[in-house]
Amino acid sequence: MVFNNGYQTGYRQGYAPTAASAAGPNELPRMAAQTTAENPWPVSMVSQKFHSAVERWPAVWMEGQIIEINTRRQGSAYLTLRDNDQDVSMSVLGFGAFAQMARDYKQGDRVVVHGKADLYVKSTRLSLRADMIKRVGAGNLQEQINQLRMRLKGEGLFDESRKVALPEFPKNIGLICAPQARAEGDVVMNVNLRWPGVRFTIVHAHVQGEQCPPDIVSAIQQLDADPNVDVIIVARGGGSFEDLMGFSDERVVRATAACATPIISAIGHEDDWTLIDLAADVRASTPTDAAKRVVPDVREQQQLITEGINRMRTFIANRVGNEERLVEGYANRPSLTQPLTMLIPHERDIADAVSTMRNGLRRIVDEEQMQVERLAATLRALSPQSTLDRGYAVLQNADGAIIDDASQVQVGDELTLTLRRGKVVSQAQAVYDE
Repeated sequence: MVFNNGYQTGYRQGYAPTAASAAGPNELPRMAAQTTAENPWPVSMVSQKFHSAVERWPAVWMEGQIIEINTRRQGSAYLTLRDNDQDVSMSVLGFGAFAQMARDYKQGDRVVVHGKADLYVKSTRLSLRADMIKRVGAGNLQEQINQLRMRLKGEGLFDESRKVALPEFPKNIGLICAPQARAEGDVVMNVNLRWPGVRFTIVHAHVQGEQCPPDIVSAIQQLDADPNVDVIIVARGGGSFEDLMGFSDERVVRATAACATPIISAIGHEDDWTLIDLAADVRASTPTDAAKRVVPDVREQQQLITEGINRMRTFIANRVGNEERLVEGYANRPSLTQPLTMLIPHERDIADAVSTMRNGLRRIVDEEQMQVERLAATLRALSPQSTLDRGYAVLQNADGAIIDDASQVQVGDELTLTLRRGKVVSQAQAVYDE
């Protein structure tokens, strides 16, 4: 016997025939009201019954905001729409023309879609299989965030001048994340792999929902007040636009901007952006990326040290080599190998100077000698001796005075005559005054 839903009656696995039906197989009930604890429908049959019922539902137009969209697969599109006012979401899928239209939309857009309810039998998952999508306007949440972003930007909370440089070698890292979150393990593991020995001060907080903003603000303020914390990381794994809303809360953004300790935001994946990313000193695309940014790689630092030592050794070796070659050049100079050669030019200069001096002195002596001879000749010509040599005599009285007039002599005076050779003493016998 076969039902119109394609399921065949017969024995159900795990059930033996009851006493009342020991003679034949236990048939499945046709209606849900006929099922019992002893004779239930299998899960697959219930799912198929649901699918058949959902197929009879009419098509519908639905409005909401796109909080997730995936159009990476060719010919298919998967969206999650959130109610504009309430915390209710629904999955939307479509193929062909719908998938092509969906490529023009992004997270945060407010749209209306047309489609029919569809139930996936294997997981009994209900979704809307859409065939049309239209834009309604900017999504309410996205619009609110954009307005908040513009207002906070106008206050200067996102200015580069407010950014603080990360410490090069932090000793203690403050980490804000959800308890037992994968983001915590990613950060701690990657930091320890890159720079072992770093300490962590971890503060657990809600990372989505209404409790998220006050928890994050409190955690930032707590770590900022801790003098041992060198840098703070706010980390959360990927999530929908709605899940990450807490990190665009104004309280969180202001607490991040006011934080004196350098702070890194590592929220979601690379394509996810929240307002805390604009206020943080550094934005990391993922928690793993934050670990790479917050500490250096010990292997790279060791390599830099090795390269620095090698450069220093090369520089010193080159410097020593240059000095050795300079010393060798000096040592091989003839002036040092035969030091007497240094005296040769000086000896020649001295010899030339002595010769010049001798010639000069000789000339001076000769000139002075000639002058002396001339003076001597002049002196001899003017000397009384020369007169005496010609036969004249010098007459002196007894007192030695020279007599040049006869009136100076009296008869009987003693007179001395000086001749060319010798003297004669005589007595005046007569005086003639003519």
